[in-house]
Amino acid sequence: MSLATDVVIIGAGPAGTLLSHALHQAGIASVVVERASRDHVLGRVRAGVLEWGTVEYLRRLGLGERMDREGHVHGGPAIAWGGRDVLTIDIHKYVGSNFMSYGQTMIQEDLYLAADRRGAEIFFEASDVELHDVTSARPSVTFSRDGERQRVEADFVVGCDGFHGVSRLTVPASVLRTYEKEYPFGWLGILSETPPLEDVVYAHHERGFALASRRNPMLSRYYVQCPLTDSVDDWPDDRFWPELLTRLGPSVAAGVVTGPSIEKSIAPLRSFVAEPMRYGNLFLAGDAAHIVPPTGAKGLNLAVSDVYYLARGFAAHYADGDDHYLDGYSDMALRRVWGAVRFSWWLTTLLHRFPDQTDFDLRAQEAELDYLASSPNAQAAMAEQYAGLPFED
Repeated sequence: MSLATDVVIIGAGPAGTLLSHALHQAGIASVVVERASRDHVLGRVRAGVLEWGTVEYLRRLGLGERMDREGHVHGGPAIAWGGRDVLTIDIHKYVGSNFMSYGQTMIQEDLYLAADRRGAEIFFEASDVELHDVTSARPSVTFSRDGERQRVEADFVVGCDGFHGVSRLTVPASVLRTYEKEYPFGWLGILSETPPLEDVVYAHHERGFALASRRNPMLSRYYVQCPLTDSVDDWPDDRFWPELLTRLGPSVAAGVVTGPSIEKSIAPLRSFVAEPMRYGNLFLAGDAAHIVPPTGAKGLNLAVSDVYYLARGFAAHYADGDDHYLDGYSDMALRRVWGAVRFSWWLTTLLHRFPDQTDFDLRAQEAELDYLASSPNAQAAMAEQYAGLPFED
């Protein structure tokens, strides 16, 4: 079978399906190809902190009804350290903005429902995906599905297929440059059907990092730093909860409601950037081009900003023949990416214990946290970065 469209998108996660939705609203046809099943994509447990620019963009695309009803607006995150001190970074005070807790899984559900309503062409469980002639005027994508080899021709291909996808691998090694940092620890995360804390709380402790977050009014998400050699079997609930409460400190722990975990997983932390984010008529977006440690809550938000820039570029191309935004996409997106990479690296380095860390290093971290607590200028700088910079014009 052979199809023709304007834009073929590889990957039906948040970046791919959001781009497809945005293109549809601009009158641009697209086809989405996804190697996993729909249920598998929806089953991924991911981030849930949205910058206000992301919130406003989802609203603009008509995707905000459930988010506004079930999401939780925060004025700023809190940081606890030393088992005693708690500092709230007042984003609204310093930046005039907020952020929202709303799970990525819920965004994905909203996107799939919107895709169903408009009859979007999404081919799930597509295997052996290959990209062809991406530097030509008419590239194509082939894949196997239901025992049949299929082909989609388009003007452009957008790779939203994640770190392990095929899109980035299509760019020749002579063109692609990558930057990577792997962190020597992971995050053990659990979901529990318990009322969450009112605020997102980060904790720095001599035993390691911890984080308290939320998905909805009766679903909490908690993390503790752990060695990469650990498995979830090493962390039964009766070990996890005491460790979490210790790291959060008594004043924060007093508000935590414990209960059985309903999901538990360990994720490694890494920083990764691929440059450029365009090769011929192939564009990279989301995790296919960049990964940040979740400490800065930037991964999903970067994917959304990539989509914003791409959708604007495609709209200008098809409406006016203007390729200014498409030609500048890689440079513009990478400016935002590297800003988020730097902030996420800084926050990760500040709040975690490293295996080779000395007593001096620990005291230096605590001194920097003390400085952050005492300096309105330092808090303003963190608030600006946590809230997310505006999209470029």
